Amino acid sequence: MDMITSCVDYFFANLYPTQPILHRQKVGETIGLMDTNIEAYCLVVSLCAYMMIQPNMMLPHGAFVGLEVPPQSSLQLGHVLLQEAIRVRKGYEYIESPTVWTVITSFFFFGIYFCLDKQNTAWFHLREATTLSQIMGLHDEASYIMPDFIESSRRRRLYWLLFVTERAYALQQHRPLTLHATINMPTLDEDPAETMEVNGFLHLVNLFRPFDDTFVGLWNKAKNGCTTQWLAELQQQLSDALPAYLQCTESQAVDLRCSQQWLRTMVWQLSISHGFLSSAAAENAMSFKFPIEISRDLVASVGQFSQAAMEVHGIGLIEKLFDVACTLTDVMSCVPMENTFEYGPRDYLSQLMSLISTLRGGQQRYIPLLLTKINDTMPSMPTLGYALPAVPGSSRLEDIYGGSQTNSSAPTSGESSPFCSPPLSSASARAFGFPDMARPPIPTSFPSVISTGMSYSDLTVSAPMQMYQDPTMHGYPGPRAPTKYETG
Repeated sequence: MDMITSCVDYFFANLYPTQPILHRQKVGETIGLMDTNIEAYCLVVSLCAYMMIQPNMMLPHGAFVGLEVPPQSSLQLGHVLLQEAIRVRKGYEYIESPTVWTVITSFFFFGIYFCLDKQNTAWFHLREATTLSQIMGLHDEASYIMPDFIESSRRRRLYWLLFVTERAYALQQHRPLTLHATINMPTLDEDPAETMEVNGFLHLVNLFRPFDDTFVGLWNKAKNGCTTQWLAELQQQLSDALPAYLQCTESQAVDLRCSQQWLRTMVWQLSISHGFLSSAAAENAMSFKFPIEISRDLVASVGQFSQAAMEVHGIGLIEKLFDVACTLTDVMSCVPMENTFEYGPRDYLSQLMSLISTLRGGQQRYIPLLLTKINDTMPSMPTLGYALPAVPGSSRLEDIYGGSQTNSSAPTSGESSPFCSPPLSSASARAFGFPDMARPPIPTSFPSVISTGMSYSDLTVSAPMQMYQDPTMHGYPGPRAPTKYETG
């Protein structure tokens, strides 16, 4: 029970703002049914496994008292609990008459396998969750008419969370969509105590709504026919999607700002794969150098977030940073750069590398890939502290993002990594010591990110109502008034 309580507390303290699908009192009731209800048991066990593997929470002393397993790391125990939940669930017929517990359990399985980089299994459980939600009728507005308002609101949030997750995963792994915007959005007056959390969640849904069957079909090369104007309008829509002042928690602000810049990168990639970019484009979003602006905005934005607020998002956040860094690397290798004393693309790439290296999982898994990417495309660029064999660089930018799928930006079920980077299996598994890149400190600060080697267990979530100042998102490092995030 100590272990379960710790995991539930950790979920509501850290992941609930971006995944507001549970209710604390109802979770307590579910825990009370674990001995007599298989679905309740699987939900709670999968939640604990998810907390130990995705954000890799640290177990308190005494958490192993009464357990039938010896003391071990949270990651190891997460694997044990995952296998337990899967084992028990196999003995129960949950498909014919699914419940909300069924759908959430499948979603937790997806999150776990995504973090473990078992993408085929992850996609299976995500499709399982979306299919079960449709069996339940969560895509039908009429299904939300029920006397229990809390149950109705959490079901609605669950549908929209699956909606956002499926779209993000479709872009990352070139998968098709199953869910559409067929029900009403949550409202800010659902719970006066959660106004900021719901507000941040609504911003996240609105960020991903434009990425519908049309975009995903074009992205997956299943459809033809898009125009420069349509892509330019989509870029403008993304730029305007978030207000200057976000009323949300810090962890939500991390997800929103990083997702916004990542989505701008995805649209830019689709633009170049269709040959719509030009060095003389009237709109900056349709130029070859646009990823430099994206990287600038991303670096400026994440500079004010704590490491704890970023690490609760797990590998998903690092992959977005990695995608942006790889795209910037391609641009730097193909587009002539001006030599100035001002901050520029190399500085943004250095800051992204420093950030990725300090986030849990980035040092071992993504830094070797990014270094290989840099070495492949820019053999002459110094990467202090690393010695990788030089290979011929890439040719034209259009060749990188156009043509066949094997040369496109997408990984294919773990066989290749984004943006022509090497597959994960070919990357060195050893941990690299990451140097300071010999760059002057960026005008914004990376509190607790590019600092001493503080472990995640030493970090705590910031106090309620703390204000976070974000550097300018335009004209970096210009004098515009700072943006503030209000956390609750």
